[in-house]
Amino acid sequence: MSTHGDSSQSRPATGSVPVVAAHGDLDIENLAPLRQALETAAEQPVVVLDAGGVTFADSSFLSVLLAVRQRTDLRVAAAPAQMLRLLGITGADRIIPLYPTVAEAAKTERVDDCTG
Repeated sequence: MSTHGDSSQSRPATGSVPVVAAHGDLDIENLAPLRQALETAAEQPVVVLDAGGVTFADSSFLSVLLAVRQRTDLRVAAAPAQMLRLLGITGADRIIPLYPTVAEAAKTERVDDCTG
């Protein structure tokens, strides 16, 4: 498994849905590995971001999520309160589906309209 940001990982989820796990602070200075992992995973029709370990996320992180969402059915699982606030304030929570767990995000049927 490769690492991204502080300690993010890509791994297979339930079935064939790829999961990218993000941990730590995600800002412009350490976002490149996570961006690359999400872009690689976006070759699949559904991608789950396990955000349970995220301690901080800024607008550059949000920009990456929105770009990936345009390419695939990106789903965010286990987002912490700070990240939920960022997504809510910007309205991104209406574009990016949020799930309480990785398992729920991975098993839900594909959303055909990836642009929200």
